Amino acid sequence: MSSRTRALLDQVVADLDRVLSDDALAGLSDAERVEVLQAAGAAFRRLEAVVVETIATGDAVEFPHSTGCRTQSELLQRTLLTDLRGATRVGKVVDLVRRRVNLVSGDRMPARWPALREAMLDGAIGVAGMLAATEPIEKVSYRISAADRLDADECLARAARGVRPDPQAGPGAEVQGPAPTLDELKLLAETLVSLLDPDGDEPGDEPARRRGITLGRVRDGLRSIKGYLTPEVAAQLELILDAVNNPKGDGPPMPGVAFTPTDSGAADDDPYNSDPRAVIDDRTAAQKRHDAFAVALAIAARHRDMPTLGGASPTLVVTVDAKDLENGTGRASVSGAWGQLPASVASHVGCSGTIQRVLLDEGRIIGITTTDRVFSVHQRRAIIARDRECLIPGCHVSASWCEIHHVTEHARGGPTHTDNGVPLCWWHHRSLGTSGWEIRMNDGIPQVRGPAWWDPAQRWRTPRLSLPEESALAPAG
Repeated sequence: MSSRTRALLDQVVADLDRVLSDDALAGLSDAERVEVLQAAGAAFRRLEAVVVETIATGDAVEFPHSTGCRTQSELLQRTLLTDLRGATRVGKVVDLVRRRVNLVSGDRMPARWPALREAMLDGAIGVAGMLAATEPIEKVSYRISAADRLDADECLARAARGVRPDPQAGPGAEVQGPAPTLDELKLLAETLVSLLDPDGDEPGDEPARRRGITLGRVRDGLRSIKGYLTPEVAAQLELILDAVNNPKGDGPPMPGVAFTPTDSGAADDDPYNSDPRAVIDDRTAAQKRHDAFAVALAIAARHRDMPTLGGASPTLVVTVDAKDLENGTGRASVSGAWGQLPASVASHVGCSGTIQRVLLDEGRIIGITTTDRVFSVHQRRAIIARDRECLIPGCHVSASWCEIHHVTEHARGGPTHTDNGVPLCWWHHRSLGTSGWEIRMNDGIPQVRGPAWWDPAQRWRTPRLSLPEESALAPAG
């Protein structure tokens, strides 16, 4: 049977090859082109039905595993040469038409949408049509009975075949007409929803059910994040972002860090200390929220109450060639990022993390070494107490929310020591190599030199810190 099925499909492919050969389509009239499109649509919908039924009649878990694929989606992507979105759409229809096996009798039970399934097998509706017809009703399926859903199934299947009520012939009479567009079919489904569920959700019920977050694929170096948050979760996130972008209360007294020129001149005569913000921040509001979100995630990942993965805190794994890391060139890959990233990202992540070097020889692992470059809890507390906030002037992100930056890079021999660590917020740490800001240590005291637009004299400046009393630096008794 399987060889016969394959032979029939091979014949279909061969026939289509003949249609596409010899440039035969180029000589068609407009009327003939319409006929070809209609016939191609019928063939396309039946091919989709073959794909759906082939998956639906197999075991949902064992079938993909038996082919060496982790999931049904991977199997569809590899066999159909489609993308994740296309495989997901087919998978949704499979769930709608799958006829599960009765564990007692061994017989196949009816599909969730039996009439639409038959319409799909007859070529009246394809994958997109199935989703258009069922999604509005599936969203409220928990509030309508199975009998109502099956009645809607019959109504939608007749509509998909072009069968419509004939008011001129009397009640219950029907007439055959053209098949509806997908928008018309979806509108009919939404109308049925309003009839089957006129009251809708209880107040406050629908938002909670629609909650969710989706991470998209990498496109142009970025991943999209989409979704809906319940009001209280959104409010909590907004408070966190506002706290990072506009820290008050726990941070240093405003204007926070000021800078004293180390070469000459008094601080009071320094024109660069006249502006409380002391720096131009050209990030958009959306970019600031993104960077604040990154800070919140970093804090959450290292928090002691964060659940572990495999016995360790959630760890971001960055893979990069050692030479590329040293030179700041080439590309790096980040676990879960689904794409290549600049080597500077690896340098940024590795600056406040642990580097594990894996030595490969023609694909074989021949050596593993770990370089600990993470500032300890005690070192971090001391640096926070010394610097109080992000070291870049005008940035008032609290040091407790910052990443600790190795002033002399660890890869160039810089020690993981308080004399070599300063706090930088996520954005200033990420952009340090290209922003024009420079940092150095002078006998354990950090100094900053700004870009030419900030200080044409290009002088090194020592933070005039708002330190607490020295006793505050001592451990609590």
